[in-house]
Amino acid sequence: MLLPVFTLKLRHKISPRMVAVGRYDGTHPCLAAATQAGKVADGASAMVLGTLGDIPSPLAIIGGNCALQGFDHAGNDLFWTVTGDNVHSLALCDFDGDGKKESEDFDIRVFKEDEIVAEMTETEIITSLCPMYGSRFGYALSNGTVGVYDKTARYWRIKSKNHAMSIHAFDLNSDGVCELITGWSNGKVDARSDRTGEVIFKDNFSSAVAGVVEGDYRMDGHVQLICCSVDGEIRGYLPGTAEMRGNLLDTSIEQDLIRELSQKKQNLLLELRNYEENAKAESSSPLNEADGHRGIIPANTKLHTALSVNLGNETQAAHAELCISTSNDTIIRAVLIFAEGIFLGESHVVHPSIHNLSSSIRVPITPPKDVPVDLHLKTFVGYRCSTQFHVFELTRQLPRFSMYALTSPDSASKPLSYVNFTIAERAQRVVMWLNQNFLLPEDTNIQNAPFQVCFTSLRNGGQLYIKIKLSGEITVNTDDIDLAGDVIQSMASFFAIEDLQVEAEFPVYFEELRKVLVKVDEYHSVHQKLSADMADNSNLIRSLLVRAEDARLMRDMKTMKSRYMELYDLNKDLLNGYKIRCNNHTELLGNLKAVNQAIQRAGRLRVGKPKNQVITACRDAIRSNNINMLFRIMRVGTASS
Repeated sequence: MLLPVFTLKLRHKISPRMVAVGRYDGTHPCLAAATQAGKVADGASAMVLGTLGDIPSPLAIIGGNCALQGFDHAGNDLFWTVTGDNVHSLALCDFDGDGKKESEDFDIRVFKEDEIVAEMTETEIITSLCPMYGSRFGYALSNGTVGVYDKTARYWRIKSKNHAMSIHAFDLNSDGVCELITGWSNGKVDARSDRTGEVIFKDNFSSAVAGVVEGDYRMDGHVQLICCSVDGEIRGYLPGTAEMRGNLLDTSIEQDLIRELSQKKQNLLLELRNYEENAKAESSSPLNEADGHRGIIPANTKLHTALSVNLGNETQAAHAELCISTSNDTIIRAVLIFAEGIFLGESHVVHPSIHNLSSSIRVPITPPKDVPVDLHLKTFVGYRCSTQFHVFELTRQLPRFSMYALTSPDSASKPLSYVNFTIAERAQRVVMWLNQNFLLPEDTNIQNAPFQVCFTSLRNGGQLYIKIKLSGEITVNTDDIDLAGDVIQSMASFFAIEDLQVEAEFPVYFEELRKVLVKVDEYHSVHQKLSADMADNSNLIRSLLVRAEDARLMRDMKTMKSRYMELYDLNKDLLNGYKIRCNNHTELLGNLKAVNQAIQRAGRLRVGKPKNQVITACRDAIRSNNINMLFRIMRVGTASS
């Protein structure tokens, strides 16, 4: 469906994901690529150009050190917000169908101007994003996964042992719908249907793909898909014509039908072979023994699942536990569990030895993050002598806060840090939220408000207290500000809360942040001093060079040698100063990242407009260097008294 039209060979190696096409003189399309000579800029790791929300001017939106910034053509800073971590990729698309565009960054967050309108959690770092059309966009992860989302719904995804170096949306068959083009680390380029993920075109380079872009590179009125490899090989492709599309479409339909019928044939042949083997076993074995070998189980056999908290022992750490059992004397031969972000490779197999078979299996589960996860189970059930097994398939959701065990409240261990807010919900609804998001013991009986529940983290032993009063006032006590934010966002989602202001107090965290801000000032001061010293040394170098050359022209070799020795010593000082500047800059970036993350965490303690107001007010407080105002905003959500 793609027709090769040109091939070029650069004499330079190209850095991955550093390829673009632009009309730098306003007329001629030029291919731009970064070579592997060294860094050009620091702190900016992603950039996209376009319009955002109600901001009238086109912006260059920069993603970097836990922040997004948007600049207009004059360099004016018109957009700024913080993110949860360093930004790896950005894209603009009409996410909610209102004609506006939002940008996505790491982990995947969707912004409408500075408001987060959606969040989708993936299992790895997002390395690439590309708009498809409307609210649909493609994505790639660092573990070799590529796929397509439509708003917050994932259409499809595939996972490869290779890494996706670049993704791009391109209509390769002239049907008006873009396909997802992926360039891989093994040199493969493939195009997949945006609806199913099926491969409809592929080609290969001799080295990893550095980038995939598009443009009218030959200036003949036709847009080409341009693929570049890290070795500098460049290929251009044209999409198939409308006539070709018709032929290809007919062929594609026929191929799909043949493939579908072939799959049905294979399934029927396999089923027939099983029937034949069962009939053969039945004629040569006693009735009960034959039933066991064939995996025939009672028709009323049911599979039960239960989730609970296991506090662990000396040999095993505390964990959540999935118990799978049958309703009769059948045994479980094996269990396959598919889940995102919990197991290595997103799957886990439990296969007991022949001597440890029973009607139940307990599987320890330790999710690294507090997110709800669907556990897709395939359980093989039969008898000890079975050679064939009945497969039960079911899905069970692991609650968001499954790594917290219900414990008895102890005022001595109650955290001093807290978040306080009021919601218009009955206590029974809060109990429903607790049951949906925590693994509570079956005999748990929570009375009507006022009540208090206490949980202990299975990861680090930290305490979480949740107290509700008759008035609907809720207090969440925890020293973990991230956990407090997760609890509030979970409640807001469950109760459909659009706007929520809170009062927050995290004395230990705020004190650590105060120290970070002091360090930022110190590093800024050191940076300015080092820059001034470097400027002075640069002037001195020029002066020494002039004097050394004057001495050489006057054949005063002794003075010339003395001046060059001074230059040599000065150069050593400059190199040492440069190393100090680099270390200072690295430390400064690390502390600025901590400041941006703190602002983002303060925002996550709120919902809706109060969340955006806190982020904006915190930024203004930092700009004016008003540290006391910054902490007041983080505590109460506003700068006013």
